[in-house]
Amino acid sequence: MLIYLVAGARPNFMKIAPIVRALQAQPEQRLTYKIIHTGQHYDRDMNDVFFEELGIPQPDVFMAAGGGSHAQQTAKIMVGFEELCQTERPAAVLVVGDVNSTLACSIVAKKLNIPVAHVEAGLRSGDMTMPEEINRLVTDSISDWFFVTEPAALEHLRREGKPDSAVHYVGHVMVDNVLYQADKLANTDTSGFETSAFKQARKEAGERYGVVTMHRPSNVDDAATFTRIAGALKEIAAELPLIFPVHPRTRANIEKFGIDLGPNVTLAGPQAYMAFLNLWKDAAVVLTDSGGLQEETTALGVPCVTIRENTERPVTVDEGSNVLAGTDPAVIMAEARKVLRGEGKQGRRPHLWDGKAAERIVAVLATELAKVPE
Repeated sequence: MLIYLVAGARPNFMKIAPIVRALQAQPEQRLTYKIIHTGQHYDRDMNDVFFEELGIPQPDVFMAAGGGSHAQQTAKIMVGFEELCQTERPAAVLVVGDVNSTLACSIVAKKLNIPVAHVEAGLRSGDMTMPEEINRLVTDSISDWFFVTEPAALEHLRREGKPDSAVHYVGHVMVDNVLYQADKLANTDTSGFETSAFKQARKEAGERYGVVTMHRPSNVDDAATFTRIAGALKEIAAELPLIFPVHPRTRANIEKFGIDLGPNVTLAGPQAYMAFLNLWKDAAVVLTDSGGLQEETTALGVPCVTIRENTERPVTVDEGSNVLAGTDPAVIMAEARKVLRGEGKQGRRPHLWDGKAAERIVAVLATELAKVPE
């Protein structure tokens, strides 16, 4: 039984990698798979080494959908994926997360009467200005199987009328991956990583450091908002050196808006997965607007201050090491300073975030697909 595993952007590959490894480990090999890269994002760092680090083969299909507006990109992916499914019809399509590829391939599969499995189902921010929220809602409205990472997602799906038999609380594949990669990193020579010099200099000086990531349009595309957040980062950096791997759009806006981060914020380029993990896993605090990083920091117990007004991952706040600070500079600074004083929250790893989510997903799919008539 062939499953298409759909990924459109680099973070998606971190989510499907544990599923690929679990499929490869099946004793009876009842399920086969193909990795479908829609090409939603082109990433020059996604080379042989990238897939080798993840412990998975390169994609079987590269669709090269490319960029464009949301509508243009979604349409290109739908056309290409429909042709693919008609050429070789899979038994199921598995999508992850909430990118445009998730939405596009779900719609195509459903209209071709191919069952859809959604990994990270049920997450909701309540913010309909986020394109990802629309993608989540539409994908979950037509999926057949829902693989859930946290209790809040279970409640959302129940409230939306999904049958209990289709909803599976399995844990989190992102956590599977970060634990796998952290274990691998322990036996990796990190001296060649771009940010190793920064990290080593802090170690030799006996200094802690913090890591910043920001890319959400609501934070970096508005000059006033970005300037306020930058002011908070500059103040924090006076007490704790910060390193900021900068998203290309964020960098462009730093220049466009004349943002001043001060001398204690080190700007770096986008990082490969292992290099970035090596950087943030030992940070005193991570300041971010990323969804995935909220979860990964919780998995490894690293203090995280989320610079957003909402989160679709509330378990990281309820149980994990994450705090939701919003975009008020005073609150951002106060939460960071709590961590520096040793008064930050002591979170724990949530239920089923044990590195075995992918195994549970594969077991469910094997059982469910055996029920589907040929």
